[in-house]
Amino acid sequence: MSTRRLARLLLALAFLACPPALGAASPSSTDKAGEKPTVAPQDDEATVRALQEAAAAVVSVRTRAIGDARSVESLGAQRAGSGVLIAPSGLVLTIGYLILEADQVEVTDSSGRSMPATVVAYDHATGFGLLRPFGPLAPKPVRLGESGRVEQLDRLMVVTGGEGGVSVATVVSKRPFAGYWEYLIDGAIFTTPPRTDHSGAALINREGELVGIGSLFVMDAMTPGERLPGNMFVPVDLLKPILDEMIATGRQKGGRRPWIGLNTVEDDGRLKVLRVSAGGPADRAGVQAGDIILSVGGRKIRDLPDFYRKLWALGEPGVEVGLTLLQGTDVKELRLRSIDRQDFLRRKPTI
Repeated sequence: MSTRRLARLLLALAFLACPPALGAASPSSTDKAGEKPTVAPQDDEATVRALQEAAAAVVSVRTRAIGDARSVESLGAQRAGSGVLIAPSGLVLTIGYLILEADQVEVTDSSGRSMPATVVAYDHATGFGLLRPFGPLAPKPVRLGESGRVEQLDRLMVVTGGEGGVSVATVVSKRPFAGYWEYLIDGAIFTTPPRTDHSGAALINREGELVGIGSLFVMDAMTPGERLPGNMFVPVDLLKPILDEMIATGRQKGGRRPWIGLNTVEDDGRLKVLRVSAGGPADRAGVQAGDIILSVGGRKIRDLPDFYRKLWALGEPGVEVGLTLLQGTDVKELRLRSIDRQDFLRRKPTI
């Protein structure tokens, strides 16, 4: 670990010892190399070593999508973020959208060593992705903590790959999170102040354990609808029961759900279609951006989580889905055939 990165790690440790305050600034990215911030007396050598090892396990991840990737429109062809080395087998855990439809993947560890990696697994249900570097990485794997024990106002360390990627954030809420891309998880961890380099960032507790993987920048970190910029982290407790299955099969069976290809948001108490995936089931059935979803499977919808739960309750991918929509001034009844989202994605050609 470089002198500059170690200095920032020690500064982060000092911040962890301070009483939490919402909106408190994270350690400055302009701190000079070699600075030696004061560490509280209770932070003994073991704690410093644990946090240092955890920070060293974070790697940079760079990917390039295949030429005809469907995700290029929303995610771009070139993607960059972070991941963290975990056991077993020296795998790198990251956020899945970085490696979605990837053609080339490269990881760089904290020693500056770069190497290509292959995609081992992607789980749409949780958002986790797994990579396997072509060779061993220098750092020790991070330990997985218990995200269920994270509480509001806890101060945690946020680490990204590359130089100086260490800061401290305060947990401002834990709650279910519904994403507009047919995504819903429980126990999402929301922190502030926000970081723009959140993709795949490691959320580390005081014991040097991984408790979350960075996913999003959000404007309402504390309370939905109330402005407080922050980040959303996917809790590692969602990974533990499915890790072995992901390694063995590339996904989890429980993540196979009916997918119809809609990006939907809550707008003034109604569910509004923001975007339709070109060529997806909803697009082929005639759903348009701007439509208002009134019901699914003949059942009225309260909110976005309720929409997903009722959609997924219809059965396995391939089940017929009935949608009632307000399209302009017309109420329309549409029937479409759902699919497995994995089948919609482009795959890297094999030789």
